[in-house]
Amino acid sequence: MAVRLSTYLKEKYGEKVYRLSLSSGCTCPNRDGSAGITGGCTFCSEGGSGEFAAAFGDVDKQIDEAKKRISQKTDAKKFIAYFQSYTNTYGDPERLGRLYKKAIERDDIVALSLGTRPDCLGQDIMDMLKELNVIKPVCIELGLQTVNEGTAKKIRRGYKLEVFEKAYDALKNASLMVVVHVIFGLPGETREDMLDTIRYLSGLKPVLDGIKIQNLQILKGTDMYEEYVSWKESGEKEDLFRIMSMEEYTDLVAEAVSLLPEKTVVHRMTGDGPRKLLVSPLWSLDKKRVINMLNEKTKGLFSQT
Repeated sequence: MAVRLSTYLKEKYGEKVYRLSLSSGCTCPNRDGSAGITGGCTFCSEGGSGEFAAAFGDVDKQIDEAKKRISQKTDAKKFIAYFQSYTNTYGDPERLGRLYKKAIERDDIVALSLGTRPDCLGQDIMDMLKELNVIKPVCIELGLQTVNEGTAKKIRRGYKLEVFEKAYDALKNASLMVVVHVIFGLPGETREDMLDTIRYLSGLKPVLDGIKIQNLQILKGTDMYEEYVSWKESGEKEDLFRIMSMEEYTDLVAEAVSLLPEKTVVHRMTGDGPRKLLVSPLWSLDKKRVINMLNEKTKGLFSQT
């Protein structure tokens, strides 16, 4: 059975642990043209999917301000430094090493988590990550989204599945934890396409450490938003942008969780979209209701230890 993140963290650290969303000041090879692409993945917002992260600046100040912001939500004393937006291994390894080391050496930080791409893990970056991993655990979050190469091309992911596979092997050989991001509801994908991504990840060796699942969010200012508007205005009957209902989505997530290997940690089952940018699905704004429905439908699917 898969494991909830809260269960895993409490078992590992003996108490509640909270993630702090921080910024490293990195950009993305899908934005600056180095990957032959500009504008980023079609679903990605101007904030690089990190609208809730702290503004870039001194890391101690970022952490302290992030702790203040969430002090009414949690009484946690231990935190994970989560560098979320853009590609956090895309940049000068020396600068990034200093930044992450400063964060990870704090007494209140128990681990480091970096969101990145599998095509941004050169040897100098890998050496830096291994050095940090000696200090405290380092988790690398890879934005795969789908194993369907046709879909990946449509959303301008910018790399092929074999690049992910090589990166995954290298990270696991370096004893780094790996969490993979998946999006359900990408344009043109069927239910079976989405479950095929889960089946693929469930078959990885070594076993996948963790997964983040979220529903596709159509956000203003993205290229996907422009495609969505054009599609709606065209009146085409093709089900390209069929947005799942809350019922459909939660059913799908429950089936996905049932397919995951034993001990794989589920870090997320739904996504947060900025209210001012979100166009669809609007039901995702009612996060409490979505989570309650997910909890009900995944009852019995998670290990308690």
